[in-house]
Amino acid sequence: MTRITSIEQLEAIYSGVTEASTAKVADRITPDYRLLIEGSPFVAFATSGPEGLDCSPRGDLAGFIRVHDEKTLIMPDRRGNNRIDSLLNIVRDPRVALLFLIPGLTTTFRVNGSAYIETDQTLLESFNVDGKPPRSVTVIEVEEAYFQCARALIRSELWNPAKHRSPKEFPTPGQILAALSEARFDGDTYDREWPERAAKTMW
Repeated sequence: MTRITSIEQLEAIYSGVTEASTAKVADRITPDYRLLIEGSPFVAFATSGPEGLDCSPRGDLAGFIRVHDEKTLIMPDRRGNNRIDSLLNIVRDPRVALLFLIPGLTTTFRVNGSAYIETDQTLLESFNVDGKPPRSVTVIEVEEAYFQCARALIRSELWNPAKHRSPKEFPTPGQILAALSEARFDGDTYDREWPERAAKTMW
């Protein structure tokens, strides 16, 4: 293998950046970019901390990330496994990145910026779903916002139903837990009980 160890080596491989690649970058949420945010029910949320990087899936009703103003986004932290990896990172290192996906749309949308955690009760209540507010929200201060071209989603055929895989082809979460815990977890029981547990703790 030939390892690249310098910027000069890297730039020798790749041609210059196209004008469109830079013209699409904004330092705020434009009206068009707002529509992409409001249409997205899923975000990959990247953070950085002393232990390293983390990328967490965040899914909710479409538009769950609120555009407070052109420089500020607010994301509710819904119920999960209480690991709070992303939140622990943000408290120590505010840098964040988000990748928005919209089902059926091959264009994705990216935001880079900094974040902090907020627990104002009135703000939390404004994110109620079924009478249940989040325990915190993440306030994201936008530094860069831009769409990503469609090549990755076209190549992957992510939205092509013909390419969808059967869950039966893969190990279940219970089976993975059982294997990693050397059978301390009863995988069959975990898988059987999870749908009901998730339904009760969705919000």
